[in-house]
Amino acid sequence: MARAVDLVVISDVHLGTPGCKAAELNAYLKSVAPARLVLCGDMIDFWEFRKGWWPTAHTKVVRRILKTATAGVPVHYITGNHDQALRRYAPFALGDLQLGDELELDLGGERTWFTHGDCADRRIGTSRLLTWLGCQAYDRLADATDRINWLRRQCGLEPVRNPSCRFKATWAAGHIQRFERAMAGLAAERGCDAVVCGHIHHAQQRVIDGVAYRNGGDWVDSLSALEWHQGEWRTVRYHELVATGQVEAPRDLGDTAAVPLPGAAA
Repeated sequence: MARAVDLVVISDVHLGTPGCKAAELNAYLKSVAPARLVLCGDMIDFWEFRKGWWPTAHTKVVRRILKTATAGVPVHYITGNHDQALRRYAPFALGDLQLGDELELDLGGERTWFTHGDCADRRIGTSRLLTWLGCQAYDRLADATDRINWLRRQCGLEPVRNPSCRFKATWAAGHIQRFERAMAGLAAERGCDAVVCGHIHHAQQRVIDGVAYRNGGDWVDSLSALEWHQGEWRTVRYHELVATGQVEAPRDLGDTAAVPLPGAAA
């Protein structure tokens, strides 16, 4: 039976890329019954969309989100830098599915600002070109690691960790801290008590200069989400939920049967 949760936040799923853990995300979404769902940007990776790589597992995630909205649950799709093509249509609402660039909610008396987080790039001096190059390198490394782990599983070996995680934990540590402080500063300027974002693929909850900073992480490496229930926030991680029996792991994690997309590059 699905767990009742007042609010679920997921971000940086990057549907349409090999690094996306769509099967695991679908298993998590099946395990919860949120009263509200916030998709905090980069759900679909339009930067890679032209390649036409779209496995059936990715379609299942989209269907589950739409099913949630048609069941009367408010679903807020907040645009990010990888799906910024949707920003030209925001704000837009179709029933309980709402598209926007940001969202503000009062949660237990706490004025909370939801945004993807790429709005902080200019403040911390991160150019669009540098962001693109970093994403390209990150995606290639993640793709190579997935291929290696597939071969290791065929040989009965344990998978290896994506080396990009180690890179992010060392070289990028300073960038992450600057980003977090910038987001807290932007929230304070808006008069908000808290900010919830994604963008940097690093799950975190901490207080910065009196502002509660919360990042849901991603569904490429950390496989994490934020849940708000009965006035409390917590970061949930897929592997921990599986280990404790709260999520039933999908039987087939190798679902890579791609559906050709019209107009995709060969």
